[in-house]
Amino acid sequence: MAIINTSNLTKIYENEGVETIGIQNVNLKINEGEFIAIIGPSGSGKSTLLQLLGCLDRPSGGNYLFDGKEISSLEDEDLAEIRNKKIGFVFQSFNLLPRQTVIENIMLPLVYADATNEQRKAISEKMVNLVGLKDRSNFQVSKLSGGQKQRVAIARALANNPKIIFADEPTGSLDSKSGEVILDFFQKLHAKGHTIVIVTHESYVAQCAERIIHIRDGAIEKDEKTKSRRIISETGFIK
Repeated sequence: MAIINTSNLTKIYENEGVETIGIQNVNLKINEGEFIAIIGPSGSGKSTLLQLLGCLDRPSGGNYLFDGKEISSLEDEDLAEIRNKKIGFVFQSFNLLPRQTVIENIMLPLVYADATNEQRKAISEKMVNLVGLKDRSNFQVSKLSGGQKQRVAIARALANNPKIIFADEPTGSLDSKSGEVILDFFQKLHAKGHTIVIVTHESYVAQCAERIIHIRDGAIEKDEKTKSRRIISETGFIK
């Protein structure tokens, strides 16, 4: 079943009468359970596409069906509800609250989802165990390594059991070893049935997915199935 279906999706930015094409006429279908990488050089439009697919921005033209709903017809509050309940985001810069603890960061989306205190605690404890950070639960995020911070960000993204996870350059701020751990983690999530879309400019990151969408000059250049590069790590979480 398709969770994402776009038809001629277009985004044009206008500044002082000058138009700049972000993406143009993108036709894309993503089914539940797929692991997809969107790859392209800087300025190719991949981040613009992520913003649109993640309901963080509105298209200038075309159609976008997310989980069966036409996005362009929704109010801002409806889009916010979709982002909170159906989409998980993981960013290169983590976007965590550095002075808050690991558990407090994971709880944040649950607060906006109106979960009870008992529900927030139970889900957050489950998520922190999932990413192998139980012994860091009460650490301030500022005290963690880059790889640990990204695992907290993934735990937070999973807290509301979203329909899809978008990861924007998730290994970009990490050393190679920590990056491999995160990619291994995404592969294990995918094996458990999660739908994952990673945006990257690195081919070795894209090769971890089962499908690669190449973006150039705001358009899809190639959409290919691939035999994903299996990441082997010594991490013991996600069993």
